[in-house]
Amino acid sequence: MQLVSQTEVTELPTGSIITPKGFTAAGVHAGLRYSKKDLGIILSDTPAQCAAVYTTSHFQAAPLKVTQESIAAEGIIQAVIVNSACANACTGDQGLKDAYQMRKSAADKFNLKEQHVAVASTGVIGEYMQMDKIEEGIKMLNPGNEALHSEDFQTAILTTDLVMKKCCYSAVIDGKTVTMGGSAKGSGMIHPNMATMLAFITTDANIDCSDLQSTLKQVTDRTFNQITVDGDTSTNDMVMVMANGTSGINKLSPDHPDWDVFIQMLSQTSESLAKQIAKDGEGATKLIEVEVSGTKTDDDARMIAKQIVGSNLVKTAIYGADANWGRIIGAIGQSQPALNPSSVDIAIGPIVMLKNSVPLAFSEKDAKEYLSNAAIQITVDLHQGAGKGKAWGCDLSYDYVKINASYRT
Repeated sequence: MQLVSQTEVTELPTGSIITPKGFTAAGVHAGLRYSKKDLGIILSDTPAQCAAVYTTSHFQAAPLKVTQESIAAEGIIQAVIVNSACANACTGDQGLKDAYQMRKSAADKFNLKEQHVAVASTGVIGEYMQMDKIEEGIKMLNPGNEALHSEDFQTAILTTDLVMKKCCYSAVIDGKTVTMGGSAKGSGMIHPNMATMLAFITTDANIDCSDLQSTLKQVTDRTFNQITVDGDTSTNDMVMVMANGTSGINKLSPDHPDWDVFIQMLSQTSESLAKQIAKDGEGATKLIEVEVSGTKTDDDARMIAKQIVGSNLVKTAIYGADANWGRIIGAIGQSQPALNPSSVDIAIGPIVMLKNSVPLAFSEKDAKEYLSNAAIQITVDLHQGAGKGKAWGCDLSYDYVKINASYRT
């Protein structure tokens, strides 16, 4: 896909998932957690074309199976009901019944077709849903389009996250303003091979679910699939896009003159959410961006970039502000694509440390100072072709172990 200039897409810093026309949201405390909000909904005024990608785990959670069934029926979703605290994963037939009941309860509450409701859950694996609390919580949901409503939803979907993750963009298509908003959760068990964590994207664009699905898959491969926190893939990972067409533009397709503008909006929304997830990795203190160029293909570059950012040795070196570029070489060396070991360039920030595989002298003081920043960039050039790609992750701190040693308690 060829992308247009980012100047054609405008970021709306105060926007959210309910900024696109015709969307509302809510979040409440249903009692699944001790005190925090734990049940939320995104609702479209009209049925929305929908696309989604899911975890490749062999143990897909019950909510994902119900959501896939809902989308497969007509390609339309009007509401997505989400809970935290319990993943409803590895819960057998009872878990599936509970996911269907969540769908039915939300459909009844908002007078929707059951197949127009999607379900998502996040939290502890292997525990059964407290359906009495879920059903009472659904009754309490009162979606609106004020900033507080989107914040309530964003809070309700968090688990070990420290911050809410959101973004919003707009662009002019067919002479009319089209808006896209996003909300996500994710902090641990982040190592996708198709999607990652939970991410919800809303837009008032007009597009068929088939075109939306193919586009989402391509964008996901370059964004959500390029982040890693700890190398573990969850049972509940999903990215969903709802497009309700209320902007009034003509139907988008690859033949539309502004198709690339829509692609850019979806790409920027996805990349923003992906980077926010990587930055908020459990125990993280720094966001790491790895950019690889000079490979034979873009796929090779993305693969190597993710290998680097996923290396525990690289992550711990970044945490300790240690400019140990040998760990980057080690990560590159075990990546799958073939490469020429005699033509590698490596830089950490502005400091070039390896040129054509020859070590260069550099100031340890300057390197340590750079590595003390909250955002770190590693660039690698392999000088073998025109391929390029990026990946995002975070450092690995003592707090990661503390958080995950007592996750259930």
